[in-house]
Amino acid sequence: MRVLVTGHDGYIGSVMVPLLEQAGHDVVGLDSYLYEGCTLGTEETPGGSLRLDIRAAEQRHFEGFDCVIHLAAISNDPLGDYRPETTYDINHHAAVRVAKLAKAAGVPRFLFSSSCSLYGAAGDDFLDETADWNPVTPYGRSKLLAEHDLALLADDDFSPVYLRSSTAYGVSRRLRGDLVVNNLAGLAFTTGRVLIMSDGTPWRPLVHIEDISRAFLAALEAPRELVHDEAFNVGRTEENYRVREVADIVAAVIPGSEVAYAEDGGPDKRCYRVNCDKLAETLPAFDPQWTVRRGVEELYEAFLREGLGEEEFASSRYLRIKRVKELQEAGALDESLRWVARPALELPA
Repeated sequence: MRVLVTGHDGYIGSVMVPLLEQAGHDVVGLDSYLYEGCTLGTEETPGGSLRLDIRAAEQRHFEGFDCVIHLAAISNDPLGDYRPETTYDINHHAAVRVAKLAKAAGVPRFLFSSSCSLYGAAGDDFLDETADWNPVTPYGRSKLLAEHDLALLADDDFSPVYLRSSTAYGVSRRLRGDLVVNNLAGLAFTTGRVLIMSDGTPWRPLVHIEDISRAFLAALEAPRELVHDEAFNVGRTEENYRVREVADIVAAVIPGSEVAYAEDGGPDKRCYRVNCDKLAETLPAFDPQWTVRRGVEELYEAFLREGLGEEEFASSRYLRIKRVKELQEAGALDESLRWVARPALELPA
């Protein structure tokens, strides 16, 4: 199939695109390249891609594709809280706009990167796709609103699918250090402290970015009747952990590290466990490979290979909100996160 992936240069897209290509699909990317240069390892020169903000996309950009995979988003809670109106603009309004343009261009399938964050404050019970939504962040609410409006576009010619990913982790050339597994592993490696910022009790469903990519591939290749206008929790039901359990795994894997709690750490309202059985039962081609422990081992090996240091890990290279503020202070981005100019910013060595 010919597939357009928005946000292909991001944390997940950098892993997903090669996987789709290995499966024989013709992939074109569309990205604003907000995090260009924020690289773990060697920076790659993008091949067939469109350097474009999704808010500036036109119908012609979507013509000739069999599917659009929509990853592009403001995808972290601190950044969402910093500019909530921009989060809704990009994650909700622009996502629906992209879907409408794709539909008008004759694209039959639209895979939307949603999130289990829309379940929000949910307690200890396992939640399947029929559970109530209770998001507690602009990011989670934006995904809820987008799903609602995308469903209104579903018809015989346009098939949206909502892939609600668990909290992601894993190595990518666009590594994010602001995700719980990556963050705890990075702190353990660079400081020796597996620092928990809450009381450690909240539940999190966790999934490796390769397994997220495998879920999208399975949904891309599935018969229409199995996925049309359907939501899927992405992950494995057995891969739900309390944050303190993740910290214990990190301390066990990374030599010389120990668990510590922030002095002002308290309860975190974001607490949810999800049931992911529907995805595996509906799409048997989905074959997840990762566990949190194996993911921490992968991160440790990558940090060793790159010689990651404490100052670098805490820099704008790996923390999205620092990168955005740095670009704004340099006059490169405006308040709505649109490019004004692209200066050659000095990134951490």
